[in-house]
This record gives sequence, C-alpha cells and structure tokens, in this order.
Amino acid sequence: MNLRRDVFQAIADPTRRAILLLVASQSMTAGAIASNFDTARPTVSKHLQILTECELLEQQQNGREIYYYLNAKKMKEIADFIEPFRKMWDDRFNKLEDIMKKYKSKK
Repeated sequence: MNLRRDVFQAIADPTRRAILLLVASQSMTAGAIASNFDTARPTVSKHLQILTECELLEQQQNGREIYYYLNAKKMKEIADFIEPFRKMWDDRFNKLEDIMKKYKSKK
C-alpha cells in the first residue's frame, strides 16, 4: 500500500526540522546527517525517507553516495500556504500590543 505522506506531519517532527536545517545550506549524505544526532542510523534513514516522500528533500547519487538536498520549490509552496496565516496572526498581535499600550498608559 502506497500512502501519501502529509508535509505538515513531516515538518511537525523536531528531528526532521533539524534535518531540513542541516541540508538547507549544503547537500549531505545520510551518514553525515546521522552524525549530527544521538539516534540510530536507521532512525535517521526513516526520517530521510519521510522527507523524501513529501518531496521536501531530493536525492542525488554521486558514485556510491546518495546526497540529500533541500527542495526549495516545495519549501516555497509551504511558505506561500502559511503566509496568510502569519499575516493574520501578526495583525492580531499588533492589535493586542496597541491595546496593551493604551491600557498601560492609563495606569
């Protein structure tokens, strides 16, 4: 059975977010990624599999090594989806800040 992975469930995991941060600046092998974590290599490999299935990471074979790198296009899609929510919360917090300033000045 081939289940489609949910991108937001994938990035909900702190280890997977850390992996995305690691490969954001340069492509890395699974071993190089795993060396940054205190978990078993198969655990990191499972995280890499999930991120790859969600198309957040892409793979490139170079000889015997497979390098993982960030799929910037997919990350942009996520950022574009989240942007309206960020704006909405920014507006709400700015309004709350204005109310708090008015309240503070009345004291």
